[in-house]
Amino acid sequence: MEVIAFVGPSGTGKSHRALVVAHENGAECIIDDGILIHNNRIVAGFSAKKEESRLKAVRRAIFQDPEQVRSVKEQLDIIKPKKILILGTSENMVGKISSALDIGKPERYIHIEDIASSREIEKAQNARLKEGKHIIPVPTMELKPHFKGYLIDPIKSILRRTRSTKTNGAAPQDFEKSVVRPVFSYYGRLTFSDQVIEALIKNSLSKVPDMAECDDIKIKKTSKGTNALMLDMGVSIYRGRPVKQIMNDMHKAISNEIEYITGMSVERLSIVVDNVVNPK
Repeated sequence: MEVIAFVGPSGTGKSHRALVVAHENGAECIIDDGILIHNNRIVAGFSAKKEESRLKAVRRAIFQDPEQVRSVKEQLDIIKPKKILILGTSENMVGKISSALDIGKPERYIHIEDIASSREIEKAQNARLKEGKHIIPVPTMELKPHFKGYLIDPIKSILRRTRSTKTNGAAPQDFEKSVVRPVFSYYGRLTFSDQVIEALIKNSLSKVPDMAECDDIKIKKTSKGTNALMLDMGVSIYRGRPVKQIMNDMHKAISNEIEYITGMSVERLSIVVDNVVNPK
């Protein structure tokens, strides 16, 4: 297994660029802040971004927890990647991670300064310090089970909120933390027609039990410039079935399909049951 190190100070945009760097270097897996990512999914580990103190976060990020190490090593044995990208704040940190996981020392080092301008790095640092944004390079629906209770937004910039106000010129304290994911794709700019979105919706609903038919789908992109969708549709369901459960299943199926395949988020989903039919 070839280990590639991606190095840069905290908050300089490594996670934001991780997918691109991994793709360009043929890395099948990414290790970032204590988690193992494969095929856009968190497959093992525990995120350092969830820790309450810096000390605990550092220990988590460099794999000091035996259970965390075990879970990641088991998945690497299953995946058997030829190349893996490890993110770290220094070459020494990446060395500690690779040593803890027994995967050998990095063969190549890529520094954030090699691929990002000083202006881009400064912008990333401002997003971390002023807005509290912590990026994890996986789809939104993948983040939600792992970060319950956190502010998660795939597109929009989320400002950190304060629980206290400024007093005597002092800076606000006790910020909330938000977890987001990159808004880009390494494939470049992608455009999905309404016909494709409609086909994805119908395909997702075909897997929902007790849902008979979907029609009159209206697709609109939000005017806020966030690459999110507003969807309206009518559906037919089978008579005698639990409507609330069916609606929940439809909402989950559509959101998963849209967000995983297109990278777009569903900002609003309006489903109207306009017909009830007899079971086949």
